[in-house]
Amino acid sequence: MPARIPSWAWVGGLTAGAVAAVAVLAVQADKGPHPTATAARPNTSVSAGTHPSASPKQSAAAAVPAASGTGRRIVYALAQKRVWLVDAGDKPLRTFTVWPGTVSPDPGTYKVSLRRASTTGSDGVKIEHIVYFAAKSGRSIAFSNAVDGSSPPPPSGTQTGGIRMGKADGAALWTFGSTATKVVVVSQ
Repeated sequence: MPARIPSWAWVGGLTAGAVAAVAVLAVQADKGPHPTATAARPNTSVSAGTHPSASPKQSAAAAVPAASGTGRRIVYALAQKRVWLVDAGDKPLRTFTVWPGTVSPDPGTYKVSLRRASTTGSDGVKIEHIVYFAAKSGRSIAFSNAVDGSSPPPPSGTQTGGIRMGKADGAALWTFGSTATKVVVVSQ
């Protein structure tokens, strides 16, 4: 009777083989072409007009709106088209301008209700770092960034609840905005 190989040996062998295969594929992928985004990023300066420009500078002068409460929170100022990530001591950790969708949330206090790593937005753009916090007019309202870094205007007549930002800002908001994080929307 031939000797039986224990199940732990099979599992160990299969795991080692899978790890080796993934390592080979990762090396091959790293040698291939890498896409680059050439789209404009939102302007982070306080003097931004009605349309964000392509300047990636962070503004120290953009103070957190006084009417946004206290404690750890995400603050979204509708008129300024700006977001702040504020720590528990009321210190702004990061601020940046955004490209709002056509459906805006009402001023008020919300909580992050759902997070999704990636999907396709209602405008057909592939997006990532989706942080949902409100709904209005049958649309979910969420922060996100386009996978390719762009933020084209939504197609005419399309209702969108996505609040888009640059890739680095999207990654920062994703890291900061865990489920149940407070989101304060102000009209300023």
